Amino acid sequence: MDQPRAVAALAALAQDTRLAVFRLLVRAGPDGMIAGAIAEHIGTPGSTMSHHLATLERAGLVVSGRESRLIRYTANFEGMRGLLGFLMADCCQGNPALCDNLLAVAACQPALAATHGNV
Repeated sequence: MDQPRAVAALAALAQDTRLAVFRLLVRAGPDGMIAGAIAEHIGTPGSTMSHHLATLERAGLVVSGRESRLIRYTANFEGMRGLLGFLMADCCQGNPALCDNLLAVAACQPALAATHGNV
């Protein structure tokens, strides 16, 4: 991923609703969710949600597919990996061994926070 694409992805995520949608779709996994269900879950009107989903899609963070009259959205895990790779490319002055478990630790943070009452 190049810097302009990374900036677009970060800008798309730098908004409460879009960040919540992206995290919801990551949790939904490869099955994704129908646009209406996303809007209902987040509590945002459909027309507003369409705008947020389009922004995330342009940024390469979600993909959509039509199913009859419905549109299903899924997290673009390749786009997410590209963004994370871009952010981590210069980690630890080129010594990847120092950063190798960073994502595993980050994935455990919600569980650690719950254990320590920081939720």
